[in-house]
Amino acid sequence: MTMSRAIAVLAALTVATPAVAFTPNTTPLSKSEKNIETIGTGVAIALPLVAGGITLLKHDRVGSLQLVVESALTVGTAYALKNIVKERRPNGSDYKSFPSETTALAASGSSFLWGRYGWEYGLPAAAMTQFVSYSRVQAHQHRWYDTLASSAIAAGYSYVLTTPFKKKYNIDTSLDAAPDGALVRMSYQW
Repeated sequence: MTMSRAIAVLAALTVATPAVAFTPNTTPLSKSEKNIETIGTGVAIALPLVAGGITLLKHDRVGSLQLVVESALTVGTAYALKNIVKERRPNGSDYKSFPSETTALAASGSSFLWGRYGWEYGLPAAAMTQFVSYSRVQAHQHRWYDTLASSAIAAGYSYVLTTPFKKKYNIDTSLDAAPDGALVRMSYQW
């Protein structure tokens, strides 16, 4: 079979296959689901603000600038993709499901904290970001992969833009995965 014939057969199968109808979930949220959604939105707003407060407490001007740039790029990219990729929300309200801007906002703060100040700050913030993701999915605003994409965007910008904070006493800590558990390292730089 030639390549052009194979493409023609695939195209015919694609056209002949009936489209799977998307049935939006239009059931109203319960009071507890609505509360979870509201709390998730509050946490998403609070995470970058808390990260900014930490940079101010540490007198970290470079970190403050990195946080602002990373957050702006993360949320801006999510906003641009949302307007390019027209994916219907699970509740059927509009076609702006992918990716989640709310999760992008939360993930920008947690990714920055992890990249700048280490796992001690980043791990609790990442857990809060996962709560935000859960709140968006359970409210039928997004699918799991919408929130995962937002977290990946934030992690990518954090990896490129955020530099580790040099502590006053030059003591660094790290947590690494090991085959039988975890490895905690502490080092001092002369």
